[in-house]
Amino acid sequence: MAEETWNRVDGQVRAGAIVQAGSVGELHVHEAALRAAAVPYQLPPALSHFEDRADERARVLAAVAEGTGDGGGPLVVALSGMGGIGKTALGFELARALLDHCPDGALHVDLDDLRRDGAVETADALGDLLRALDPQTRPEQELRGRARQYWTATQGRRLVLVVDNARSGAELRPLLPSSGASIVIVASHGPLHDLDGVRLVDLPLGPLAPEDAVNLLRRIVADPRFAADPDAAAELARRCAGLPAALYVAGRWVRRHRRRELRRLVEDLATELDREGLPVVEAVWDAAYASLGPVAARLYRLLPHHPAPVVGDHAAAALLGTDPDEAADALDELDTAGLLERRPDGLGMHALLRGHALRRARAVDARDSVDVDLDAVSARQRLVRWYRRQAGRADLVAAGPRLTVSAPAAGAPAPAEVPDLPFPDTATALRWLEDERLALYGCVRIAAEDGLDEEAVALCEALWTHFLDHRHYADVIDAFGRGVAAAVRSERLAATVRMRCQLARPLWEQRRYEEAAEELRLAVHGARLLGDSPEERKLRASAVEFRGKLASVRGDWAAAVPDFEAAREEHRAIGNAYGVMLQTYLLGRAAVATGELPRAVELLGEAHASAAALGRDRMTARTGFELGSALRAAGRHAEAARLYEAALAAARERRSAGDELRVLEALVALGEETGDAESAEAYRSAAETLRGPEGSGGAPIA
Repeated sequence: MAEETWNRVDGQVRAGAIVQAGSVGELHVHEAALRAAAVPYQLPPALSHFEDRADERARVLAAVAEGTGDGGGPLVVALSGMGGIGKTALGFELARALLDHCPDGALHVDLDDLRRDGAVETADALGDLLRALDPQTRPEQELRGRARQYWTATQGRRLVLVVDNARSGAELRPLLPSSGASIVIVASHGPLHDLDGVRLVDLPLGPLAPEDAVNLLRRIVADPRFAADPDAAAELARRCAGLPAALYVAGRWVRRHRRRELRRLVEDLATELDREGLPVVEAVWDAAYASLGPVAARLYRLLPHHPAPVVGDHAAAALLGTDPDEAADALDELDTAGLLERRPDGLGMHALLRGHALRRARAVDARDSVDVDLDAVSARQRLVRWYRRQAGRADLVAAGPRLTVSAPAAGAPAPAEVPDLPFPDTATALRWLEDERLALYGCVRIAAEDGLDEEAVALCEALWTHFLDHRHYADVIDAFGRGVAAAVRSERLAATVRMRCQLARPLWEQRRYEEAAEELRLAVHGARLLGDSPEERKLRASAVEFRGKLASVRGDWAAAVPDFEAAREEHRAIGNAYGVMLQTYLLGRAAVATGELPRAVELLGEAHASAAALGRDRMTARTGFELGSALRAAGRHAEAARLYEAALAAARERRSAGDELRVLEALVALGEETGDAESAEAYRSAAETLRGPEGSGGAPIA
């Protein structure tokens, strides 16, 4: 488990030497200082219970004390052992003990969260780490680019990185910081035999010794029954086979039954182990489950259907079909029973607990009058529909009204008992979409698997703006592929056209051009069969626009321009001023690319004026920047400077680091071209400050 209870790590590293920590409070003060300094900190709250592992800790601290430097890669501490042995808990404790040695931040990534069909999406892992190091970073689109960004961002930094659930050295290697002063702590079930060429401390973990296991139980539960009956305490520890995961839950189980004799509790557990032949941890978890109230027990059986590693009160309420307060009480009861793990980002279930919960669901007796399968199906529907509604509402706040084929979010069905979340501003909406992305993309999979085709399409549409800001390619290609299949199954032509267009973009951004072209061929063909309502004509124009964008990405401007022109005429015919403005902008960019500067200035000037008149701030800034670049290329430097300055102000107001950096670089070039060395140097300094000491500024998104 990620949160077994342990005693305090008794050593810290300061300036390369091992010293004694003064107190738990001293470590907490240090952790608070890291947060106050805006240094990334992704470790879960420290617990007060930790037992043994002194030899392993001493080996790590000694290896660190020998010194690290930039002459090679980071020190790698490899913790291996069976599930429940305490690898993750020890990894977090070691990371906390090394905070002084690694003052530039503590990072965490669980590879199982990013595993698709058994393989880790390394690009997503790097994207998450880059954003943890700098929230303003815009990770590049391709894995190779993200790897270079990560190397740059970690060069010279003293970081500690905890990597959980690695299955091979090949999964770990791309995540190694470039700085030899950093430390990586990796947890895996078996040794990483293919991890060569690094400075390695290999720490296979075994069960706790009997005395240490008893001490851990006593730390978990300050209970006089342990002192009154030491033989029963020793037998309980022995029955848990020295596994911290079992001891942790057994301690919580004993605490829940304070009025029972300890020896009787141990005998009950022994019956499960000896007569029914259950594995140790399974029997302990069964005992903890049996002590739950009906609501908490039901939530435990349903939680494996939640597709993300962390669950909040509202999502739990959706599973149960109840209000968030009752769901929060059930989560607290599961946490108290030791049947949840505490992760850096909240409460959840690791794989072992998910398996046990599913087995308990299958074991529910007919006498309990519970149709477990029906309950699970209903819970999945409620969860999908609640997330669909919230995602649609968040997207509306973040992106404003735009072309969609799904019903408005306000009218989307959702559990009546579960209230809507508040999205008071764009930043809150965007942050929620990113924080919940694993659940949202997971709900697309559930919807597609359960035949909830309308919900699958609606979720995909709501994730579109999020995708434009966060390139999680494996998730989005999988989701929109399922969206296409859902639209086809439901025979909704408009939805099929929309899904194919939106699938095409991540495909071409991953250089899968032929697949993207095929999706767009089918989309344009389907769009021709649509009717003549304004919305259908708008969708038809959108499909042609997407085809033109693909052509422009491939450098085929001769094919792109007619598509943009055709789309503009369609928008003009239905009076869609925004669509006309967007196509004019695209035509202006095409004119720049083909060297037709006078026409580019004309088109981009028209688009810029239209965006401003429509009150579209983001497009006003974008068209202004492109118009400035066309004017600069035409030698009209003063006009270009004014537009660049306006674009810079807009980027700073939106806190868009990528756009700000792009404009600053253009202003540097403009200053050099006009001989204004003072201005060029000022903008260059601002750009370097934005990039940070490691040069990790974000790349803008076109």
